[in-house]
Amino acid sequence: MSEDFSAQSRLLEATEQLIYSGGIHATGMDAIVKASGVARKSIYRLYPTKEALVAAALLNRDARWMAWFIGSTPPTGEPSDRVMSIFPALRQWFESKGFHGCAFINAAGETENPDSEIRAVSRFHKQRLLDYLNELTQACGLPDPQETARQLLVLIDGATAVAMVSGDASAADSAGRAAALLLESSRSGNGPSSSHH
Repeated sequence: MSEDFSAQSRLLEATEQLIYSGGIHATGMDAIVKASGVARKSIYRLYPTKEALVAAALLNRDARWMAWFIGSTPPTGEPSDRVMSIFPALRQWFESKGFHGCAFINAAGETENPDSEIRAVSRFHKQRLLDYLNELTQACGLPDPQETARQLLVLIDGATAVAMVSGDASAADSAGRAAALLLESSRSGNGPSSSHH
């Protein structure tokens, strides 16, 4: 069983790295076999289709990425400081070797079928991220924490896309400054989510 498990983890890790750096369509099964050292027959025994394999590799990444993201926001301290700690963490990620943007946006963009497993995993990841941002904004005692969490998600995804396309990690700093303004205006009750525009 443990041999199967290590083959499976090697397979998922190799698949994830290949699709993240090169894209789903550009990554053939031969490359996955070669990088993982797992025979094609064994791969298809575990995952009947390439889509199922890619979805499983993305789920793996979701678990790891969310653990990193949650770990990079301190569990205690001022709630607004916890929100603001997101942006230096993002900058660190943008500056890391092999950064290719958001794996889930990339994968959803390569998948034409809105009902595909890959899209479903991408939606699941964004929902988990939004749920966590919601926890952070609830703790800040804002008038509309859910809307503020949605706006933070847009800032995070926007900064990630800009950093990927431009190669400029300071997109994280710009997003952080926008987030500070967002928290300030939400707190004073005249933020974009309130009714008195």
